[in-house]
Amino acid sequence: MVRSKSDNLQGALALLILKSLERGPMHGLGITLHIEQISKEVLQVEEGSLYPALHRMEQDGWITSEWGQSENNRRARFYRLTATGREQLAAERERWRSVAGAIALVLGFDNLPV
Repeated sequence: MVRSKSDNLQGALALLILKSLERGPMHGLGITLHIEQISKEVLQVEEGSLYPALHRMEQDGWITSEWGQSENNRRARFYRLTATGREQLAAERERWRSVAGAIALVLGFDNLPV
């Protein structure tokens, strides 16, 4: 099955968000900063991509949200994984491992795990 470019990008963003939230509840800026920091500034998530993804994931039941106070005393929406989100994280992680392994094979990177 061939997926469209936007499906793969959307899936990668969902995976990154779910993985970030595995650590615990976070607000949108916290998720963005975590992804940037862990990726050594290689990956940058724009607000225009992040918030629609969070909204979609909340509609799908992968995350929930509630209002709270951020570290600098500003009102912020905090997102948290649900049980369904944890299951989705495992599925997305496995799908990504499969896709990355297949790409590595095509590129001739024989020593990468599949």
